[in-house]
Amino acid sequence: MAIKVLVVDDSSFFRRRVSEIINASPALEVIGTANNGQEAIDMVAKLKPDVVTMDIEMPVMDGITAVKKIMAVTPLPILMFSSLTHQGASATLDALEAGACDFLPKKFEDIARDKEEAIKLLQQRIQAIASRRVSRVATTATASKAPPVTAVKPALSALQKLNQNNLAPSARGIAPTTASAPIKQPIVASPIANKRFKASGKGYDVLAIGTSTGGPVALQKVLAAFPANFKLPILLIQHMPGTFTKAFADRLNGLCKISVKEASDGDILKPGCAYLAPGGKQMLLDGRAGHGKIRIHEGSEKLNYKPSVDITFASLSKLYGKKVLAVVLTGMGADGRDGARMLKEKGAEIWAQDEESCVVYGMPQAVTKAGIATESLPLDQVAKRILVELKHE
Repeated sequence: MAIKVLVVDDSSFFRRRVSEIINASPALEVIGTANNGQEAIDMVAKLKPDVVTMDIEMPVMDGITAVKKIMAVTPLPILMFSSLTHQGASATLDALEAGACDFLPKKFEDIARDKEEAIKLLQQRIQAIASRRVSRVATTATASKAPPVTAVKPALSALQKLNQNNLAPSARGIAPTTASAPIKQPIVASPIANKRFKASGKGYDVLAIGTSTGGPVALQKVLAAFPANFKLPILLIQHMPGTFTKAFADRLNGLCKISVKEASDGDILKPGCAYLAPGGKQMLLDGRAGHGKIRIHEGSEKLNYKPSVDITFASLSKLYGKKVLAVVLTGMGADGRDGARMLKEKGAEIWAQDEESCVVYGMPQAVTKAGIATESLPLDQVAKRILVELKHE
């Protein structure tokens, strides 16, 4: 049975174009369209679609308000269309906070290099989120700070060669660099919710977290639980466009006790600070273990993702080896698997989010099925497990 989709946009041209793309897939079917948020709410109740595609700026009722109302009454996966501007980034993050599942640029030329790739990506995104169970959401945040309203140096050639030679073809092929983002996670009774974790006794110099679809909400949940005196520097790799990462880092910084910033070339790693890889670029580490320095570079156009979890993990394996605690959270694809394998070979510790709590069980599944991850954790237990491992608890 085809996945039923409701298309919401105030532009009749855009509704028609998106509908044509969706209907071109035998797995998808547009069952209705709406030109504002209020119509969307009414049609969700009437038509009961499996997925909604939603514009942000519309008359009568905007997309963010519509998402909040839909998720409060008839929760289902919602894919947002966004402009790649700072204002668009803030609005999209608001929509994701309200419960939207994922987003894509509204201009198809920003989605991929060519028309066919853009069409394929849109169809894949809808199919990926369609099967996810969602729940009613109420936006809450524990804030310890008030919410906020480059010269690029080349990477070491040896590391570039290492990455190209060791990463799988999927990490070297041409693919879009647009973002995946999240849904409010379903409230699931974790089978290990009351488990008493025990520290392994290993020592670490850095924590690295890689994620994609579902990542912004997942990262917020994990990082908001860390104390201000968190012992390690944190590297965050989230698939996201360059215009979004600064806004996302600022938002996290306003919600967390630790400091969060968009990484800059030359940043010295400091405990209790999280560095978010800038969208559209690659984040690597230079220097010596215990005194790492961030290097930001453009990276090869042939790489699947910018930023790429594989690239950062591979860099960490060379500099920090077994002193890395790496966590792979929700996301499409397998980015992070090959970099995690390189870390594992050096003795690093690798954990993954479990299937039940993922928006898309792609990246965590890749490292788990490959036998690289030693633990599979529900999202609501990831922060606790990290704190126990680092002896914060």
